[in-house]
Amino acid sequence: MHGLEPAAPDADATQALQNETRRRWLAILAKAELGELEDAWHALAEKPVYRMLRGSETGLVMVRGRIGGTGQPFNLGEMTVTRAAVQLIDGSGRATCAGFGHVAGRAPRKAELVALFDALLQDSVWHAAISDALLVPLAEKQTAAKLAQATKCAASKVDFFTMVRGE
Repeated sequence: MHGLEPAAPDADATQALQNETRRRWLAILAKAELGELEDAWHALAEKPVYRMLRGSETGLVMVRGRIGGTGQPFNLGEMTVTRAAVQLIDGSGRATCAGFGHVAGRAPRKAELVALFDALLQDSVWHAAISDALLVPLAEKQTAAKLAQATKCAASKVDFFTMVRGE
Protein backbone atom coordinates (compact mmCIF):
# COMPACT_ATOMS: atom_id res chain seq x y z
CA MET A 1 0.00 0.00 0.00
CA HIS A 2 2.84 2.36 0.79
CA GLY A 3 5.23 0.90 -1.76
CA LEU A 4 6.94 -1.25 0.90
CA GLU A 5 5.24 -4.54 0.07
CA PRO A 6 7.53 -7.11 -1.51
CA ALA A 7 6.96 -7.46 -5.20
CA ALA A 8 5.13 -10.62 -6.22
CA PRO A 9 7.45 -12.96 -8.05
CA ASP A 10 6.95 -12.79 -11.77
CA ALA A 11 5.31 -16.11 -12.61
CA ASP A 12 6.42 -15.93 -16.24
CA ALA A 13 10.05 -15.35 -15.27
CA THR A 14 9.95 -18.21 -12.77
CA GLN A 15 8.45 -20.56 -15.34
CA ALA A 16 11.03 -19.49 -17.94
CA LEU A 17 13.85 -20.23 -15.49
CA GLN A 18 12.38 -23.65 -14.66
CA ASN A 19 12.03 -24.45 -18.36
CA GLU A 20 15.63 -23.44 -19.06
CA THR A 21 16.92 -25.51 -16.14
CA ARG A 22 14.97 -28.55 -17.32
CA ARG A 23 16.12 -28.03 -20.91
CA ARG A 24 19.74 -28.07 -19.68
CA TRP A 25 19.41 -31.29 -17.71
CA LEU A 26 17.55 -33.00 -20.58
CA ALA A 27 20.39 -32.03 -22.94
CA ILE A 28 22.98 -33.45 -20.53
CA LEU A 29 21.02 -36.69 -20.12
CA ALA A 30 20.41 -37.10 -23.87
CA LYS A 31 24.14 -36.70 -24.63
CA ALA A 32 25.17 -39.22 -21.95
CA GLU A 33 26.28 -42.73 -22.85
CA LEU A 34 23.81 -45.54 -22.20
CA GLY A 35 26.31 -47.19 -19.84
CA GLU A 36 26.55 -44.04 -17.71
CA LEU A 37 22.77 -43.89 -17.36
CA GLU A 38 22.54 -47.62 -16.59
CA ASP A 39 25.25 -47.31 -13.92
CA ALA A 40 23.40 -44.42 -12.29
CA TRP A 41 20.12 -46.36 -12.38
CA HIS A 42 21.71 -49.44 -10.80
CA ALA A 43 23.41 -47.25 -8.17
CA LEU A 44 20.04 -46.10 -6.82
CA ALA A 45 19.52 -47.84 -3.48
CA GLU A 46 15.75 -47.62 -3.82
CA LYS A 47 14.22 -47.75 -7.29
CA PRO A 48 11.16 -45.55 -7.83
CA VAL A 49 7.89 -47.09 -8.95
CA TYR A 50 6.85 -45.84 -12.38
CA ARG A 51 4.64 -46.64 -15.33
CA MET A 52 5.20 -46.08 -19.02
CA LEU A 53 3.05 -43.31 -20.42
CA ARG A 54 4.49 -43.90 -23.87
CA GLY A 55 6.69 -46.87 -24.60
CA SER A 56 9.89 -46.24 -26.50
CA GLU A 57 9.20 -45.33 -30.11
CA THR A 58 11.73 -44.77 -32.86
CA GLY A 59 11.05 -42.49 -35.80
CA LEU A 60 12.42 -39.75 -37.99
CA VAL A 61 12.52 -36.00 -37.45
CA MET A 62 13.44 -33.32 -39.97
CA VAL A 63 16.59 -31.44 -39.01
CA ARG A 64 16.58 -27.80 -40.03
CA GLY A 65 19.53 -25.49 -40.37
CA ARG A 66 20.36 -21.83 -41.06
CA ILE A 67 23.31 -20.49 -42.98
CA GLY A 68 25.47 -18.60 -40.50
CA GLY A 69 22.92 -19.29 -37.77
CA THR A 70 20.74 -16.36 -38.85
CA GLY A 71 19.89 -16.97 -42.50
CA GLN A 72 16.78 -18.48 -44.01
CA PRO A 73 15.97 -21.92 -42.57
CA PHE A 74 16.42 -24.94 -44.80
CA ASN A 75 15.80 -28.68 -44.41
CA LEU A 76 19.14 -30.34 -43.75
CA GLY A 77 17.84 -33.91 -43.68
CA GLU A 78 16.19 -36.52 -41.52
CA MET A 79 17.52 -37.95 -38.28
CA THR A 80 16.48 -41.07 -36.38
CA VAL A 81 15.32 -40.40 -32.80
CA THR A 82 13.77 -42.48 -30.02
CA ARG A 83 11.35 -41.10 -27.46
CA ALA A 84 9.72 -42.38 -24.28
CA ALA A 85 7.53 -41.01 -21.48
CA VAL A 86 7.15 -42.29 -17.92
CA GLN A 87 5.23 -41.27 -14.82
CA LEU A 88 6.37 -41.79 -11.23
CA ILE A 89 3.97 -43.45 -8.79
CA ASP A 90 4.13 -42.45 -5.12
CA GLY A 91 3.72 -44.76 -2.11
CA SER A 92 -0.05 -44.37 -2.10
CA GLY A 93 -0.34 -45.37 -5.76
CA ARG A 94 -0.94 -41.85 -7.08
CA ALA A 95 0.74 -40.64 -10.23
CA THR A 96 3.20 -37.80 -9.69
CA CYS A 97 5.88 -36.40 -12.03
CA ALA A 98 5.96 -37.23 -15.73
CA GLY A 99 9.32 -37.46 -17.48
CA PHE A 100 10.15 -37.40 -21.18
CA GLY A 101 13.18 -38.65 -23.04
CA HIS A 102 14.22 -37.90 -26.62
CA VAL A 103 17.56 -39.29 -27.81
CA ALA A 104 19.40 -39.54 -31.11
CA GLY A 105 19.38 -42.88 -32.86
CA ARG A 106 17.69 -46.17 -32.10
CA ALA A 107 18.07 -46.38 -28.33
CA PRO A 108 14.86 -47.44 -26.57
CA ARG A 109 16.46 -48.17 -23.18
CA LYS A 110 18.37 -44.88 -23.24
CA ALA A 111 15.16 -42.92 -24.00
CA GLU A 112 13.42 -44.69 -21.10
CA LEU A 113 16.27 -43.89 -18.69
CA VAL A 114 16.38 -40.24 -19.79
CA ALA A 115 12.62 -40.04 -19.16
CA LEU A 116 13.04 -41.68 -15.73
CA PHE A 117 15.80 -39.32 -14.67
CA ASP A 118 13.82 -36.36 -16.01
CA ALA A 119 10.88 -37.37 -13.81
CA LEU A 120 13.15 -37.92 -10.79
CA LEU A 121 14.79 -34.52 -11.24
CA GLN A 122 11.36 -32.87 -11.12
CA ASP A 123 10.62 -34.57 -7.79
CA SER A 124 11.90 -32.56 -4.81
CA VAL A 125 12.69 -35.76 -2.87
CA TRP A 126 15.01 -37.10 -5.58
CA HIS A 127 16.35 -33.93 -7.21
CA ALA A 128 19.44 -33.24 -5.10
CA ALA A 129 20.64 -36.86 -5.08
CA ILE A 130 20.23 -37.33 -8.84
CA SER A 131 21.77 -33.95 -9.58
CA ASP A 132 24.85 -34.61 -7.43
CA ALA A 133 25.36 -38.24 -8.42
CA LEU A 134 24.57 -38.00 -12.13
CA LEU A 135 24.04 -34.54 -13.63
CA VAL A 136 27.08 -32.76 -12.23
CA PRO A 137 29.59 -35.49 -13.22
CA LEU A 138 28.01 -35.83 -16.69
CA ALA A 139 28.07 -32.06 -17.25
CA GLU A 140 31.73 -31.86 -16.20
CA LYS A 141 32.67 -34.77 -18.47
CA GLN A 142 30.79 -33.31 -21.44
CA THR A 143 32.30 -29.85 -20.89
CA ALA A 144 35.81 -31.34 -20.72
CA ALA A 145 35.21 -33.29 -23.95
CA LYS A 146 33.90 -30.17 -25.68
CA LEU A 147 36.93 -28.16 -24.52
CA ALA A 148 39.32 -30.90 -25.69
CA GLN A 149 37.64 -30.92 -29.12
CA ALA A 150 37.80 -27.11 -29.33
CA THR A 151 41.49 -27.17 -28.38
CA LYS A 152 42.19 -29.80 -31.02
CA CYS A 153 40.37 -27.75 -33.67
CA ALA A 154 42.06 -24.51 -32.62
CA ALA A 155 45.47 -26.10 -33.16
CA SER A 156 44.69 -26.52 -36.86
CA LYS A 157 43.09 -23.10 -37.35
CA VAL A 158 44.40 -21.09 -40.28
CA ASP A 159 43.97 -17.31 -40.33
CA PHE A 160 43.69 -15.89 -43.83
CA PHE A 161 44.43 -12.27 -44.51
CA THR A 162 44.98 -10.05 -47.51
CA MET A 163 48.13 -8.06 -47.91
CA VAL A 164 47.81 -4.65 -49.46
CA ARG A 165 50.37 -3.63 -52.04
CA GLY A 166 52.21 -0.44 -51.43
CA GLU A 167 51.50 2.34 -53.89
